[in-house]
Amino acid sequence: MTKKLLSLILALTLVLTLTLSVAAAGPGGSPPSSGGGTPPGGGGSSSSVSYSGATTVTSASALSSGTYTSTSADENALLINTSGAVTVNDATVKKSGDSDGGDNCNFYGINSAVMCMGGGTTTINGGTVTATAKGANGIFSYGGNGGSNGASGDGTTVIINNVTVNTSGSKGGGIMTTGGGITYANDCTVTTSGQSSAPLRTDRGGGTVYVSGGSYTSSGLGSPAIYCTANITAENAVFISNLSEGVCIEGKNSVTLTNCDLTATNTKMNGNATFLDTIMIYQSMSGDADSGTSSYTMTGGTLTSNSGHVFHVTNTNAVITLSGVTIVNNDADGVLLSVCNDGWSGASNIATLNTEGQTLEGTILVGSDSTLTLNLSDGSVYTGTISGNITNAKGSTVSTSVGTVNVTLDSTSKWYLTGDTYITSFSGNAANVINNGYTLYVNGTALSGTSDSDSGSTETPTETPTEESTEASTQSETDGYLLGDADSDGTVSVIDATTIQKKLASLPVSADYNERAADVDGDGVVSVIDATYIQKYLASLEVPYAINKWVTG
Repeated sequence: MTKKLLSLILALTLVLTLTLSVAAAGPGGSPPSSGGGTPPGGGGSSSSVSYSGATTVTSASALSSGTYTSTSADENALLINTSGAVTVNDATVKKSGDSDGGDNCNFYGINSAVMCMGGGTTTINGGTVTATAKGANGIFSYGGNGGSNGASGDGTTVIINNVTVNTSGSKGGGIMTTGGGITYANDCTVTTSGQSSAPLRTDRGGGTVYVSGGSYTSSGLGSPAIYCTANITAENAVFISNLSEGVCIEGKNSVTLTNCDLTATNTKMNGNATFLDTIMIYQSMSGDADSGTSSYTMTGGTLTSNSGHVFHVTNTNAVITLSGVTIVNNDADGVLLSVCNDGWSGASNIATLNTEGQTLEGTILVGSDSTLTLNLSDGSVYTGTISGNITNAKGSTVSTSVGTVNVTLDSTSKWYLTGDTYITSFSGNAANVINNGYTLYVNGTALSGTSDSDSGSTETPTETPTEESTEASTQSETDGYLLGDADSDGTVSVIDATTIQKKLASLPVSADYNERAADVDGDGVVSVIDATYIQKYLASLEVPYAINKWVTG
């Protein structure tokens, strides 16, 4: 009996196993009876988790140029569980060995290549992390709150600098944060190819994620570039999704992007979804995220939507804030935003779209049981119509009449109609609505005092030529150029701002594109700032440059 006991103890010491008890977190990934369902990147719950690492760190340490490998299921290649500070320099981490651990992988990091927990700060500098197994996330930051949404974590912080992460298994996110963990990712290159494997991924218990620079690319089904059940802030980064949404926000969580470039080609629906879209904001009711206001904020940068609606809001209350973003919508239907029913239920479909110095173009769809508040300010320009006739990507009719729509235009912003539009309320100067021959109905009554376009066509109208600009347009290019006239058509209009935005997004523009005229601020670089100056000029705001004036030389 003693020999058997001794043998058992010796066997257990070959692999250090740490056990963490956590509270049960809710109903899991199966669709609840209320109609919710498995989200594009979601999961479920577990009551007890056991960790093992091929290499385990349990105290403050400094590791350099090491190779860490695991080929066993449910084992981390490098397990860091300490309240101390750990530094890992130029490591090579490799993880194989499929797991069927499900939520233990999604929520708590079982089978991840690098697992960080215990309340300490781990800094990873350089190196590579490669995970080929099912359920194997690349780098996992678990904050220890047991999957309790909204609860604080234990302080676990992971700082990732210049690391290359590649995962190819299903449910294998690139950089993963849950349980109140804190993650900083600086100048990283993250690529995923599996299903439900977002490069920047979060799950139950949330946390806080900061991204600076780097690139994040996905090519799997249900794998948006960013899957958010946390608070995520990113700047100067590139996000690319080759099959799924660009960003998916679930429940009471937020994504804030500054000067980022985001591109999505969402061509295949996943889970309960019945729409294709680039920015999806929703609540699955699976328990992975608290219900409440969802938030998407983007300042500067480029948002390119190659398939489906640019924004889609369903089963949640969402606030979208845009400022100076270059939006490129390459989908033939040209839908900017849809607010309506989809494959989930249990909450309302409510969206607020706030813009500051923003150009918007496309149709806005608001379902009969949905609500939109549209606030245009600081020289924003919207070209489009609002409708309630909605058919989803599966061909089913979702709505035949528009819901509640409240629109506010400040004195500097304009709305160019591209069709008859029915809304619930309007606040602002009716003259800032350019009707293009269409009618804006407010609570069933045609709004009086809207402005006629110059041509009466459905194209975005141009500014009425002044005597000075008309005279200037007759001059040859060799004599100079009209500042702000990026397309060289002899007038400065919103089309010039759009031309600049398309040029920045590497899309085709007029053969007469004039870079000198587009460089409004004369700094030698054409940027979204130049497009914003044109928008402000058209809204009669003061700008420090002589837009619509002839420049010689």
